Amino acid sequence: MMRIAVAGGRGFGFLLATELAQAANAYNVVVLSRSARPEFDQFDVQVHVVDYHDHNSLGYALQGVDLVISTISGTEQLNLIDASGRGRVRMFVPSEFEGPLSRRPSRNDPLDRGSSQALALLKQWSESSRMKYTIFSCGLFMERFHPYGIINTFGIGHGSGVGGPGEFLVNSTTATAEYPEQDSKGHSVRVCLTSVYDVVRYIVAAVDLGPSHWPREFTMYGDRMKVRDLITTYSTACNAVFTRHVQQPAELEALLTYYAQLCDYDKVAYYQRLLATANGRYDFSQATLNEAVNRSNSVNVQPVTFGAWLTSIWQAF
Repeated sequence: MMRIAVAGGRGFGFLLATELAQAANAYNVVVLSRSARPEFDQFDVQVHVVDYHDHNSLGYALQGVDLVISTISGTEQLNLIDASGRGRVRMFVPSEFEGPLSRRPSRNDPLDRGSSQALALLKQWSESSRMKYTIFSCGLFMERFHPYGIINTFGIGHGSGVGGPGEFLVNSTTATAEYPEQDSKGHSVRVCLTSVYDVVRYIVAAVDLGPSHWPREFTMYGDRMKVRDLITTYSTACNAVFTRHVQQPAELEALLTYYAQLCDYDKVAYYQRLLATANGRYDFSQATLNEAVNRSNSVNVQPVTFGAWLTSIWQAF
C-alpha cells in the first residue's frame, strides 16, 4: 500500500488528506503538522507533529513514505524537500497549484514568493537521487471569488495577497470590477479556474492512476473563460450591475509604476496581479490531467463550472 504524507493539516491539506484516506484504494495517509490535529482521528489518518526546522524530526516522520504532497511554502517547504530527498521518498508534489510553469517569468518574477527556489531544489534532487517531482496547476482557485474570501473559507492565501474578498478582479461589496480585457497583442484575456474540491479530486485521481507515470507538470481546470465573461457571470450570480474599470496592459504598467513611487506596496502587488493576468499567467489551453482522467475507465472526475459553482455559493447566502 502506498504511504502518502500531506504536509499541512488545515484547509486544503485537510481536504486532501481525508479524501486520500477515504479513496477506493484507501491509501495509508500521514499528515505532517506543527501541532496535534485530533480532527483526523475519525478518518483513520495518522498525524506526525513535526518541526520543519529540525531535519531529524522530518526524517523520522518521512520513514516509509512514498509520496509527499506539500501545502506549505517558504523555508519550511525547502527543508521538507531536502528531508524527502535524503530519505526514500519517490515523488514530491510542491505547493505550486495556481498557474502553469510555462506562463511564469523566467527571472525577476514579482509573484514568485519562493517558488523558483523550491523548484530549483526539486530539480537538483531529481538529478541526484531517485526522487522525482510533479506540479499540479489549476489556474485560479474558484474560491478566490468567494464573497467571504478564500482565507475565511479555507485558510489559503495569506502569502498571496488575494485571500480576502474583493482583492482580485471583482468586489461584490462595492459591485465593482477592475480587470484587463485584452493583452498587449489585442487578444482576449482568459483564465482557467478550478474549485479547491475538484483540485483535490483530480490529485486523488492522479494518485489512483499511478505516480510512476506522472509528467513534470499536470494541468487541470473546471472552466476556462474570458475575464470579461467572468465578470458578467459574477454579476448575474449576485444579481447586481457591476461598474467595470477596464485597463489596458500599458495602463496597468503605469499604475504599477505610480504606486511604486508612492511606496504603496499593497497597490503595487494588486496591479502586479492584474498585469500577470493580462500576460496570461493563469491561462492554458490544454488540461493534461483532465485528459488523462477522461481516458481512464478506473477514475472519474466531473469538475464544476465557474457559473455553477458561483450560483451555488450565492444561493447559500
